Amino acid sequence: MPRRSKKPRRLVADGRVYMWTMRHSHRRDGDGRSVDCRQTLTLSPQPAGSGGPLRIVFADGPGRYVPGGAPMGSGDVGLTRGESLNLHAPGAVRALLDVALARGWQPGERRAVEVDGWLLLEAAAAVRAGEADLASP
Repeated sequence: MPRRSKKPRRLVADGRVYMWTMRHSHRRDGDGRSVDCRQTLTLSPQPAGSGGPLRIVFADGPGRYVPGGAPMGSGDVGLTRGESLNLHAPGAVRALLDVALARGWQPGERRAVEVDGWLLLEAAAAVRAGEADLASP
């Protein structure tokens, strides 16, 4: 039986629990057409109220792709000439979380934080591939 795509998933990293979801959204132009595809990965520290969510946003743009139909999978984000991640994969989510933490995101902060996912992508792909160690200088 397939997993419900909108149901939050659980991730444990360094002894802390997060719930994560992924959503696809658009803005409508003046003619009512969908434009500006965005894929948003949201990680919420648990228990609820123990910290604000981290929203990692991948917006469509030149040289980038976000899910918008075939031939890409629903969670694929990437650079047309470079790295990519599948945001359905817990390992990819963990890699993005690790990079965000290494770059200063504090899960205990009470406010929501939004980060441009493209700034994390290459480092997260390297972590995921085992080519980078965030603990080393």
